[in-house]
Amino acid sequence: MEFGSEFYWFILIGLGAQLVDGALGMAFGLVSSSILLSMGLPPAAVSASVHTAEVFTTGVSGASHAYFRNIDKRLFWQLTVSGAIGGVIGAYVLTRLPGESIRPFIYLYLLVLAVLILLRAAGKLIPKREIRRVPMLGFFAGLLDASGGGGWGPLATSTLLASGGQARTTIGTVNPAEFVVTLAVSITFFLSIGLQHLEIVLGLLIGGVLAAPLAAWLVRHVAERVVLVVVGLLVLGISLFQIARAWLF
Repeated sequence: MEFGSEFYWFILIGLGAQLVDGALGMAFGLVSSSILLSMGLPPAAVSASVHTAEVFTTGVSGASHAYFRNIDKRLFWQLTVSGAIGGVIGAYVLTRLPGESIRPFIYLYLLVLAVLILLRAAGKLIPKREIRRVPMLGFFAGLLDASGGGGWGPLATSTLLASGGQARTTIGTVNPAEFVVTLAVSITFFLSIGLQHLEIVLGLLIGGVLAAPLAAWLVRHVAERVVLVVVGLLVLGISLFQIARAWLF
């Protein structure tokens, strides 16, 4: 099996995304999908590749949280079932739409997430309130995550934390729920478009595995707000550039 020169770029993207995710607790999909889309890759292939790679990373993360008993079982099932349904629908719809027509809307979605991340970095979150429609949150987080190739963590985790959720159980529950959602999305993509994106998947996996030890070290030494600002500005710049290129040129 031979891969082209882009394979090494995929490894670097996976490495960088995992460094960010390890220090922030989210944004592997957001960062990697933003860069891959900016390279001109089809949205369906990008989302499928990112989700396939994330099956392994979220699986390990979910197992770790289960071991340390960080999971709220009731919240887990509320997020998982509805999130998987939303993810499957999002993946199915994405593979049925022309890549060029859906691309600007995905960048708009990434732009919104970038703004939310920067607001979180500035400490300007929505007032704390009880989330009574957790299944609805899970559904839309899964739907948008499949459509954009990332966003489950920023949307689900940030919303729950901003609404007063306990950090340990919120993060510990969203991560294993993401594994189930990601698995459902990846299976849908596999049945729809097959494995022609294997080169991207392997690149992201290799980069992510190499970065994991360093990411664990970074999370102890880099302030979360610094990482939030860097991620927000990176995604903001990429999405604005791509929206301008798609609609103005």
